[in-house]
Order: sequence, then C-alpha cells, then structure tokens
Amino acid sequence: MSVFTRASVGAGAFTLPGHYYTSEEIFRVEQERIFARSWVLVGRAEQIADAGAYFLAEVAGESLIVVRGKDGAARALFNVCRHRGTRLCTEAQGRFASTIQCPYHAWTYGLDGELLAARHMQEVPTFDKADWPLRQAALAEWEGFLFVNLADEPEPFERAYAPLIGKFAAWGLPELRVARRIDYDLACNWKLIVQNYSECYHCPLIHPDLERLSESTSGRNDLHQGPFLGGYMTLNPGFGSMTLSGREAAPPLGTLSGEELARVYYYSLFPNVLLSLHPDYVMVHTLWPVAAGRTLVRCEWLFAPGVPEESVEDAAGFWDMTNRQDWHVSELTQLGVASRAYTPGPYAQAEGLLHAFDQYYLEQIAE
Repeated sequence: MSVFTRASVGAGAFTLPGHYYTSEEIFRVEQERIFARSWVLVGRAEQIADAGAYFLAEVAGESLIVVRGKDGAARALFNVCRHRGTRLCTEAQGRFASTIQCPYHAWTYGLDGELLAARHMQEVPTFDKADWPLRQAALAEWEGFLFVNLADEPEPFERAYAPLIGKFAAWGLPELRVARRIDYDLACNWKLIVQNYSECYHCPLIHPDLERLSESTSGRNDLHQGPFLGGYMTLNPGFGSMTLSGREAAPPLGTLSGEELARVYYYSLFPNVLLSLHPDYVMVHTLWPVAAGRTLVRCEWLFAPGVPEESVEDAAGFWDMTNRQDWHVSELTQLGVASRAYTPGPYAQAEGLLHAFDQYYLEQIAE
C-alpha cells in the first residue's frame, strides 16, 4: 500500500544553475541523452483506432509515423525512405489506404514497414526487398497512451514503468476519450514547466481559484524520487472537482469510490508527461521542447464517452485559466534565470519534488 507524506527537502537543496535552462548546447545534449533514450509520450491509441490511421510525432528531432497496421498492431516507423532518405509523409495525421509510398521514386511500403515495391530495383544485382524495410522505433501502449523510445536497445517498457503498472486501473483510462485539446507555445524551458507543476507553494498567490477548491497545503506524495513523482491534493469540503463551478463535471470514473472522490492526483512522468487524475476526468499535459527557451505543450482532457460539452468546458475552462497563470510565471522565471544576477536559490520544504526532479535529471544528462 502506498504511503503518502508531505514534500520536504534536506539541507543544501538549491535550484539548478541558470545554464541548464538557457544553454542551447545543454538542450542538444538533453535531446540525445534524455528524449532519444526515454519512453516519450506521443499520443493516444484512439488516434489510430483503425488500420491505416496514423499521426506524425517528432521526438528528439526525428519524425515518426505512428500507424495502425492491418494486423491491428501500432508501430512507430521512421519517416525516412530507405532509398535516398526522402521524408515519406508530411500531413500531420490521416489514413493510408493500404501502403505508404515515397513521393520521390515511389518505393512502396506496407503499414508494417515492409518494402513491397521498388521500381526497377530488380535490375540491381543482390538487391532484396526484404533487406530494406522502414526502420522502427520501439512503441508501447499503457493505459491507452502510446509511448516511443528511439534507443537501439531501449529499457523494456514494463520494467521502466513498473512502479505505475496497475496504479491507475481504477480510473479506467483506456476507455476514456479526448474531449478537449488546447495547444500552447511557451517561451520557457521544459524543466520549468515540470517544476512549476510539481509544487503548490505558489498556488495561494498565483491560483486563488484553485486554492478555493483545493488547499495548497493538502498535498501528500507517495512517489518521491526517480522518474515518477507526485501524489494527491484534497478537494475542499463542498466541492466535487476542479471546475469553474466547483461541481463534478461527470459521474465518477471507473471504479473510484470513498476517499478517492475527494482527491486529485498529480504525477510527473519523466521526461514529458504531467498526468492529473480527477474523480470525474483526467488531464494530460504533453511537453515538446523546441529550444532551450521554448516549449510546446499539448493539454488534453479525457472523459468517459457521452459527457455534455458544457461539462467538458467546466473542467477545461478552469484549467485553461490555471495553465495560463502558470505559463506566465514560468516565462517570467525563464527571463530571470537568464540574468547574470541569478544564482541558485534554496528550495522550500514544499518544493521537495523539484529537488528530486533535478537530481534525476542530472543523472540522466550525465555522461
């Protein structure tokens, strides 16, 4: 059984030096040592429900075609023709009829990446189509989410995600559907977004509407170190969920009952996921670093099918307001850490998860 405790820090816990947020060289190292070697969230299985359905994802500078095959399997194919390297697909999402064809010389691949046709290549001695399938990245599905890993020999997903396997079963995540999506373009480093999410020390000042629904000091965490960090905050008496109205936006999800109906769970999943599990819906932030000082964030709200639009708006409207408050202070922090006057400052007790994030991050970025 999980044990939940308050966040805390020991003596000597300081914020990261500024160059970790501003250096383009460090950003390039992060892309190679973190985003190209970790399990990175790219989307939901529902986006490719049928054979031929696909969407493009860019991970560590690599374009991937995430596609559902005729055999029902999801795959992440590198968007690179094996002939002369041409990008195969440029539409962000869609559906292939039955094959993927290069626009340059018409090399044609199956949805599983197998090379099916290569014009006139039978005239080339020793050429064998079987030797030239599209390259694939590892892909794993968990709770309806799709993750990819670019590493040649990635850590098995089941081992990497062992602490979370089965942890959120009560929410019935695979049955939920994206009811709202908002994309944000932030002028700040991706780590500042994770750090902001991981503490509510700022909440009484920045989020008075959130504080009204859920007291910032109510936070308790069960995952305190490593790639997964977080825990819950409790809803204040008289409120049913994190919504503009303060009421539940929908009936309880899955098999949730008892004290779970008065809690909202917040977890960061290294490197690019912020997962917020409410009694009646789930919110997911997916982070896509573009540069040292720029990050794209996709926020999605997952509901059980059939929830009315006004209920979705009740939840999404609350968090869109809260997101924008967070984005503003995160961008202000980006400006500050770029100053020659900035030096690492001491973390507060409520910022224990931030220090834990920093330590894990430094381990991953090290040689």
